[in-house]
Amino acid sequence: MLRGNHPATIDPKGRLKIPAAFKSILDESYGPDFYITSLNGQSVRIYPMSVWKQFEVKLAALPSMNKSKRKLLDRTNYWGQAEKMDGQGRILIPSMLREAAEMTGEVAVMGNLNYLEVWNLQRFRDYLEKNPLTDEDEETLSNLGV
Repeated sequence: MLRGNHPATIDPKGRLKIPAAFKSILDESYGPDFYITSLNGQSVRIYPMSVWKQFEVKLAALPSMNKSKRKLLDRTNYWGQAEKMDGQGRILIPSMLREAAEMTGEVAVMGNLNYLEVWNLQRFRDYLEKNPLTDEDEETLSNLGV
């Protein structure tokens, strides 16, 4: 499982060096191929290609005219690009997404169980401040058994 926050830096060429704590899991469980995308251009999602393909199978089973499916595919395709991790553990963040998500300098690389989410460090701190965990959230999670 990919968990925790391991800060990193985006180099001048737009590459993210995957933190060692995540790289060993990715190497062992998934390999070097990834799908890099976003739902909104605010952050970057790095899916191991095998995880992304499982997601695509679920989407393919939905009716082609499903509006939510179309919206999701519009976003993940617009921002998305297949990438391969290089021998030094770096992944190129596509330029359009890198610009929109302000992927420069320090970033937060967070494990979300089976994919990584990368945020501009200051943007993520602002997001956390504006979106606190509420009593309603805690109740919903409790009802889900978490």
